[in-house]
Amino acid sequence: MSTHQPMYLLYIQSSPRGPRSVSTAVADAFLQAYRSVCRELTVDTLNVWEENLPEFDQEAIGAKYKGINKEPMDPAETAVWDKIKELAARFQQADRILLAVPMWNFAYPYKLKQLIDLVCQRNMLFTYDGTVYGPLLKTGRACVVYARGGTYAEDSPTPASRFDHQKGYIDFWLKLIGVKQVKNLVVEGTTWPEKEKREGSIACGLEEARRLAADF
Repeated sequence: MSTHQPMYLLYIQSSPRGPRSVSTAVADAFLQAYRSVCRELTVDTLNVWEENLPEFDQEAIGAKYKGINKEPMDPAETAVWDKIKELAARFQQADRILLAVPMWNFAYPYKLKQLIDLVCQRNMLFTYDGTVYGPLLKTGRACVVYARGGTYAEDSPTPASRFDHQKGYIDFWLKLIGVKQVKNLVVEGTTWPEKEKREGSIACGLEEARRLAADF
């Protein structure tokens, strides 16, 4: 169903492979299809490899605890904290979030975790009163494209219950910060040696992405 309601979509790319990335290609197909149903769409693309993310180092963690304790920051801490607030603001204004996540070592790229560690700050994306965590985002929906070289059926040598440390954490994190509904699209077998099987899996992923976009 087409809509003319203005939407701000944050599109997070976490593969450094550019046009060779399956996760990015499938997420791009989703976005292209979503543009056709959401006529007033603003897309903010955040590529974790191109963003020049600050390190979560001594200055950043010092700023974090000074912010919690409402203590004055030194110039280096202030600079990194301003960048963290700038990144968090891109999440705060998002009506929708689209993530493209390849599997690395049965989890996700370290640069994506770096982004999460930077923006996921108390009183920015979540609250904590000493006992209970609360969400701060008003984002209605997110779609996450997960790409994997292998397959993770429970009856395989690599069952998801033991080997999949990709999807569970990302889904958990999105819900923690306030995303109401998280849709998943998993594309497996992207490095299968059989070209026909590999391309067939990717083609199914592209088709599913377009279908999901119609109701996002």
